[in-house]
Amino acid sequence: MPVKTDRILIYLAAALMPSGAFAESVKPDVLFEICSIPITNSMLTTWVFVIAGILFVRFVLLRGGPKKIPSTGQLVMESIIDSLGGILEPIIGKRAYKNAIGLLFGLFFFVLFMNWSGLLPGVGSIGREQIALIAPAEAQEYKEQGFAVSDLPKDEIKDGKTLKAEKFVPFIRPANSDYNTPFALAMVSFLAWFYFVFRYAGPKALYNDWFGNKADKADTPALIYYLLFPIFFAVGFVEIISAAIRPVSLSCRLFGNVFGGEMLLESMYGIYAYILPLPFCFLELLVGLVQAFIFTLLTAVYIGLLTAHEDSHLETKS
Repeated sequence: MPVKTDRILIYLAAALMPSGAFAESVKPDVLFEICSIPITNSMLTTWVFVIAGILFVRFVLLRGGPKKIPSTGQLVMESIIDSLGGILEPIIGKRAYKNAIGLLFGLFFFVLFMNWSGLLPGVGSIGREQIALIAPAEAQEYKEQGFAVSDLPKDEIKDGKTLKAEKFVPFIRPANSDYNTPFALAMVSFLAWFYFVFRYAGPKALYNDWFGNKADKADTPALIYYLLFPIFFAVGFVEIISAAIRPVSLSCRLFGNVFGGEMLLESMYGIYAYILPLPFCFLELLVGLVQAFIFTLLTAVYIGLLTAHEDSHLETKS
């Protein structure tokens, strides 16, 4: 696909405001390659904001590291961790929580930073413009790549190329507006669920949860109790399907909210560029926080369905 980069564009009005208005395509754009590996603008966003977030927490909030006499930033971080821990620990169970705390807080802050990254000035509004002169037969291919195709003036038509394809490629775009990022996070959540359940509950507990008879043998007539075995065994396959689609449901929820927010901001910027979008920017701040919390909470709930149950069994035995 012959495309030339005509010029680097900085949309000044948008560069001074939170972006979102220029994330026109669901598919990320390739900026360059490293060892034949394509590096997209959403990948670059992930690297930039993860490094910036680590440096900010380490050297601004914590001022070089945690101290016995905490700074204001350290108190803020400890308050957030204690508040989230008070919610998540009863859900996941004390035994699993001690080892899952790093994963849960990593997911929360990563999703939060990526959600809020699209609201920073310059994200999605600084990039390059790609232009190509094409023939009508090539129009569909370019449209599938996110190009806007228009007719060329008669005096610019050459060699049967009667159309012009244009596309703005931002250098940095919100990472969670690229479905690959939410799906990767959802797979991390799914694998973490698998690991913690096997470590703290065991395969027997997982089998009983899926295929075991949930009726109480002491309170259920023997005939009914044994007739329930094939029913619960069949329900177990539904449980397997439910567990298998968790990465899809988690990722689609996060992606849909973030990308939908980007489109909402784009619409608001199209109506009026300054004052009108501001309330929606504050709304997106709230949505980003809520989505980060929900993603982390659901991960904890999936793990805690078995690990917290096993904790209660151990406490009962002791």
